[in-house]
Amino acid sequence: MSEQLQQNIAKAEGYLARFKNNTLGHYINGEWTLGSEGNTFDNTTPTDQSFLGKVVQGSEADVNAACDAAAAAAAEWAAMPGAARKKILHKLGDELEKRAEEIAMVESMDCGQPLRFMRQAAIRGAANFRFFADKAPEARNGLSLHQDQHTNYTVRNPIGPVAVITPWNTPFMLSTWKIAPALAAGCTVVHKPAELSPLTAAILAECAEAAGLPKGVWNMVNGFGTVVGKALTEHPAIKAVALVGDSATGKKIQAQTANTLKRLHLELGGKNPVIVFNDADFDRALDAVVFMIYSLNGQRCTSSSRLLIQSGIKDKFLAALKERVANLKVGHSLDPATEVGPLVHTGHYDKVTSYFDIAKQDGATVAVGGKSLRDEMGPGNYVTPTLFVEAANNMRIAQEEIFGPVLTAIEFDTEEQAIELANDTIYGLAGYIWTSNTGCAMRMADKVEAGMLWVNSENNRNLPSPFGGVKMSGIGRDGGDWSFDFYMETKNVCIAHDLHSVPVLGR
Repeated sequence: MSEQLQQNIAKAEGYLARFKNNTLGHYINGEWTLGSEGNTFDNTTPTDQSFLGKVVQGSEADVNAACDAAAAAAAEWAAMPGAARKKILHKLGDELEKRAEEIAMVESMDCGQPLRFMRQAAIRGAANFRFFADKAPEARNGLSLHQDQHTNYTVRNPIGPVAVITPWNTPFMLSTWKIAPALAAGCTVVHKPAELSPLTAAILAECAEAAGLPKGVWNMVNGFGTVVGKALTEHPAIKAVALVGDSATGKKIQAQTANTLKRLHLELGGKNPVIVFNDADFDRALDAVVFMIYSLNGQRCTSSSRLLIQSGIKDKFLAALKERVANLKVGHSLDPATEVGPLVHTGHYDKVTSYFDIAKQDGATVAVGGKSLRDEMGPGNYVTPTLFVEAANNMRIAQEEIFGPVLTAIEFDTEEQAIELANDTIYGLAGYIWTSNTGCAMRMADKVEAGMLWVNSENNRNLPSPFGGVKMSGIGRDGGDWSFDFYMETKNVCIAHDLHSVPVLGR
């Protein structure tokens, strides 16, 4: 164990001590509570399965209390001028930056993501709040549509209390990405963090309180989807649900919200293609392919988990790729040298490792990896970064979302074949195209079925741009003004110029 890793573990233990020594409860109406029933569950770290503390298992009564608090605070928060909300949300961003190291280390231990990526979590979270804070004063703005006899104009009003349900893979950043625009729009929030990685949600709530958010504006309830998620999505006070999760969860939530006709934004799974043509910039494409599947342990919705490689460059590219994948550093999430950390949970580890045998059964070749590292590295959820080659697009490894550091390579010959392969999936979240031919890039961008496409780039984050998928990858868009369209109702007002003829009946 390196000296730097030892130092990081010691620091992390200091930050984690309060969670280990105290039960983590809910944050409801500006107060911390252990809930109505007192049931708890154990939280563990994927680095070695050791104990991180007890977490309250939320009940329907806890959800009701949080929703009632959000409803009671909604009118005052919505009526607050956007400039005032802007100041509070900027202060929240400041609070996050003050605790950046704590957030990074706690998150890294809670979900297994390497510290090298989590160091930016607080900075990105703060950027989310500041971006939407700056837009808060203009959130209600609409359009003016002048005609000869009437003028129509639109205004937007916050929709009311909303539910935000976030996943376990990069929980801190994704929570801020959803909650920041909701608050900027003037909505109140009930947040349900993932039960597998709940710790930084508590830090977020503390920062919101320190920033001066009024009581009831931000509420957080821990627990399981079968109880807390269901009660939250069915609650009549909740006007909209924003989810980041898998497609199976999205289906359940869509069904649960049907009786109350809630607005839904579902950011779900993906089996995203990265398409590399013969004329691509070889080194940049190679760097991007490796980064976009093996960073963040392959546990992100926009990972490019299918490599579609053109036949003319296939052998050279796969040879270089094998070398890079074999060279990736797997290790403890707090080790600065680690590039791939442990998978978030034992259940997910079992799912990912099951595909090692599935690939062989389907007839693919395991070019690199394809095994567990528990014998070498102990009880943590460590697996080898894995590359499958000689695969076909109808194989399970090419169709199902593995959500781990696993890449499936598939050969194609023509542009038409690349389009057919890219679209031959139930998903449609993201895609990546590598070519020096501008015409080809434009044609591919038009025909690949995905909510987001990057040409000659990895996943470049741009807050004003729309973020979301099509097909089984979800409904709706985040980012910029698209977020306000979700969290706000648009009202049209038509004013007559007293020039048109009013129809007459019964005169």
